[in-house]
Amino acid sequence: MATARDWEFAGTRGAVTARLWTRPDPRYIAVLAHGYGEHLGRYEHVAAALLRHGAVVCGPDHLGHGRSGGERVLIEDVDDVVADLDAVVRSARADHPDLPVVLIGHSMGGLIATRYAQVHADELTALVLSGPVLGRWDVLTGLLALDEIPDTPIDTETLSRDPGVGEAYEADPLIWHGPFKRATLKALQTSLDRINAHGSLGALPTFWVHGSDDRLVPLEGTRAGIAAVRGDDLTERIYPEARHEVFNETNRDEVLADVTAFIDRVLR
Repeated sequence: MATARDWEFAGTRGAVTARLWTRPDPRYIAVLAHGYGEHLGRYEHVAAALLRHGAVVCGPDHLGHGRSGGERVLIEDVDDVVADLDAVVRSARADHPDLPVVLIGHSMGGLIATRYAQVHADELTALVLSGPVLGRWDVLTGLLALDEIPDTPIDTETLSRDPGVGEAYEADPLIWHGPFKRATLKALQTSLDRINAHGSLGALPTFWVHGSDDRLVPLEGTRAGIAAVRGDDLTERIYPEARHEVFNETNRDEVLADVTAFIDRVLR
């Protein structure tokens, strides 16, 4: 039977809360990196699928997100968040030193995961990117060009074709429902530039999944980023008509099955 526990550690710029789901005799470690404004609690069903597949699962609420400390959604340097993520990875590896590590990042978490893979390549066996913010993100450049960041709520219909996903998002008190902060936007742009400049992920097996109707992180902007970092082993899957959160889409079971099939292929 799977068990979960929360723990807290001193992150780079404040206390970070992390969660660990355990099971007997795991065969790999799955690390989750959530997206902007949200928290790890939205990934319980993802963790459950990975646990059934044989993983021990862990991940943080990023700095300024969810149950972690810091000013809400303020990130001044993405590499700080990468360092916090590394603390979670190192903790899991201390408990299971012989297990391979698979890092799974969604949206902004995909940017964080890609940067982690560039900086800590030796720690990972595989990388999964879901609707990642990579390459060119026109939302980002558009907001940075404005004198004042508008307080415009996200259109929750862009998350998933399942209306229940948007309803739960709007009602979730741990989700940030306010505007972007300029310092965070600048940090994201700086990280995109760093990732593009660093380049290839080398031999790291990478699985990129994206919705063809993703209006929050449009497909073509990300495709340019994937081209900049792709290494020797890239698999992509674009889901027709799916929106931004493919792990919460109406075909979520198909998406998660594709992820676990990719992991099986890598572990073999």
